[in-house]
This record gives sequence, structure tokens and C-alpha cells, in this order.
Amino acid sequence: MPGPPVPALPVFDPACVVEVVAGDSLSVIADRFDDDTVTVPAIRTENGILGDNIDAGQYLDVCVGNGLNDITGAQRTEADVATAAELEVVAAQQRKLNELFAGLSTPPLLVDGIAGPVTRQRLCAARLAFGLPVSTTEMIAGSEEEQTMMAATTLPIPFTSAILSPRWILIDRTCQIMFVGEGATRLTFVFPTSTGEPGYDTRDQNRSRAFRFNPELGNAGWHDSTSYPSADDNPLNGNMYKPLYFDRGQAIHGALNVPTHPQSHGCARLRVEHQNILIYWLGLAALTHEIGNRDQINVTVNVQGTYVPR
Repeated sequence: MPGPPVPALPVFDPACVVEVVAGDSLSVIADRFDDDTVTVPAIRTENGILGDNIDAGQYLDVCVGNGLNDITGAQRTEADVATAAELEVVAAQQRKLNELFAGLSTPPLLVDGIAGPVTRQRLCAARLAFGLPVSTTEMIAGSEEEQTMMAATTLPIPFTSAILSPRWILIDRTCQIMFVGEGATRLTFVFPTSTGEPGYDTRDQNRSRAFRFNPELGNAGWHDSTSYPSADDNPLNGNMYKPLYFDRGQAIHGALNVPTHPQSHGCARLRVEHQNILIYWLGLAALTHEIGNRDQINVTVNVQGTYVPR
């Protein structure tokens, strides 16, 4: 005998609404419909979903583009639809950026549909990697550069003189980003950085060999700059975490504050955890004293680009 009838969902149009069950995903739900308009992006836009996470018991409107919120019965205005679509465009770009930068120790973006400074920094880095005109502007939906990025499966190595070295660091002032790699075959890390502010610019470099490293173990890795000491404004009594010098007093070093714009006195700042990753990769993590041996450090530094304030 057939079981009792399943009660209709308590929504405006039960025929247009599904209830998420355990194990569902947006793609699984979309595949249930023999309708080319019911796609994962369309479901996201219709329901204002920016990520891929859905919860059991959640209602989803699957009658896309009919001008109604089929859960509540409310009319969807053109402005509502346009806003949802615009947010989904940026969210799709953020998801793609997270995919491309995965495994490179790059902090993942929050998928929120907002092209804020961190998202624009990452878009800039992607443009640099793909050999596109480099800028921190938003990426227009459907543009050639967006199509290039969305079609890619891996992030290329930026084509610069840096890749002529066995181990290299490329600092780009436009993006405020640092690429790290090995020759022309391996992109190892991509880190957010903050270079020198106006008047204290991080100087151009073309395969300059890093020449000194200071682990500063006597102060938990924190070295106080002799030119710009900051004994009072840093809780660890220093302003340069494990500095790696590449041009006189300019260094790559860890810091507690790494904004998306230039803010240092000529150095390139990294997050403390990223500086530790870099130092470990260079084989210098076990050092207990300062060294000034280019061959032992064995990495070159390129600095390029121009930061344009928004």
C-alpha cells in the first residue's frame, strides 16, 4: 500500500520550493531538474546564496527568474535581481581565486560578493600571473580577462626576469603581493605584502641576491630597526620579525600589521606566519645567529610595479 501523502511545504508555492536534506548540495539539487535554467549559479542568485554551503531543512526557491520569491510570495524587484546577480558575479570570481591560489599558502578570500581591497589585491595578482594588464580594479563580468581567469585550472608563474634564478622572490608594488618560486617550473607561495609608503619606497630590484638574515632569537625573532626603531608600538619590542635583507637596510620581514597598501619604511612586510614559511623554505629556520652569506641564503629578489591609490 502506498504510504501517507507527504504534506506540502508551508511556503507560497510548494511546486517551486525544495527542502534541503542531509547530503544535498546545490549541484545535486540542480541535477534533479530537467530544466536548463535551473543551474547552480541561478539557484544562488534566486536565493541570495554566495557560497556553496546549504543546511538541512533550508528552503530553496528553484523557479528561477519568475519575479517571485516562491517561499514567501513576495515580488522580486528588478533592483533585487540586479543586486543578487552582481553579488554572485563577484562571489564567483572569489571562488575561482580561492581555487587558483589554493596550496600556495595564500589566505582564502571570504566569499561575500563584495569586491573589497583584499579581493582586488587577489585579482591584481591573478592578472600579473596571467600576463594581463595589472591593476587593482574590479573585474567586469564577461570581460576577456574574466574569461581567461575563469577558464584557468592553475595559476601561471609571472613571466619576469625573476624566473632565471633557481630560487626567487618577486615583489609587486601595484598589487602589494609577493610571488615565490623555483626557476621557471614551480610557483611555491603567494603572500600578501605591504611595501614602502611614499617617501620610503621599496627600491626596484632585478635579481638582487639576499645577503643577510637575522633570526633574532634573543627577542623571539623580533629585531628593532636601527633606522626606524619602534620599541613602544610593538608588543614584542621590535618591528622587524626575522628580517631577510636584499638592498642595504631594506628587508623582507614579518609584521603584526600587513595592510593592502604601502605602509612600511621601505621594507616588504609579511604576516609573521608567512615569514616563518619563507624562512623554512630557504632552509634558514634552524639558524641561531645572524648570517651574511649570499650563497647560504641562495635567493634573489625582484621588485617591480607602481602602486596606484584608489
